[in-house]
Amino acid sequence: MKNPEVFAGYEAFDFTAGPYTRRVWRKGSGPAVIVMHEMPNLHPQVLRFADRVAAQGMTVYCPSLFGEDGRMPSRAYALGQMLWSICVRREFNVWANGKSSPIVDWLRALARKAHADCGGRGVGAVGMCFTGGFALAMMTEPAVVAPVLSQPSLPLGAKGAARIDATPEEIACAKRRFEEEDLTMMALRFPSDGFVPDARFAMLKETFGTRCVTVELSDADANPNAPIAPHSVLTWHLVDEPGSATKQIEQDVIAFFRHRTGA
Repeated sequence: MKNPEVFAGYEAFDFTAGPYTRRVWRKGSGPAVIVMHEMPNLHPQVLRFADRVAAQGMTVYCPSLFGEDGRMPSRAYALGQMLWSICVRREFNVWANGKSSPIVDWLRALARKAHADCGGRGVGAVGMCFTGGFALAMMTEPAVVAPVLSQPSLPLGAKGAARIDATPEEIACAKRRFEEEDLTMMALRFPSDGFVPDARFAMLKETFGTRCVTVELSDADANPNAPIAPHSVLTWHLVDEPGSATKQIEQDVIAFFRHRTGA
């Protein structure tokens, strides 16, 4: 682990479900929100967002899914982790084959544990980039009531442009729950982002209608000092100043979690 200071106030535990064991970082009190980090690792910008969720009366669970915890990533490190996850690691499904990633079963189990531990109306879940679609696939777990898809980037490739990394059954379950339980989800992106095609957001709007609140920001809204082109709505490209468009979205997401979980 690098930069241990960014884990101030967190407690770590190992959680096992099925064939997978992962380290989880927990902080706060109140209803639970699972914060799934983006590629390439659980880095300080993700933890900044998690800290702000915890500060608003919720318990954040930050699972370590790939990469080195706390490390400030470089481009080379990000590329290496992405290639490793695509080519070697079997718990992730990155291609357009109508499947979610096997690790989602583990995440559902974590959501059950988090709800049992923390109470409230249910659990929030936010996925970012590589994990963006996981929050939708997790809706087959009844404890999950507030999914946020931030720059959902899977499946990769042109064949997957109009798809999301969830099975038809998972999508149907989410759609049914949204109606029966009067729930919604949020989906965030920069339209210039090649990892999040127009067709993917069009599919979400067509499938879920008003139950999917889509947020599409202009490149001018992105932090110009970020190390990559506009992509990471809640982390690298957040302009951390009152009144900025990205700051407002951060606040809207946290308010969404508070409302749905009963914080």
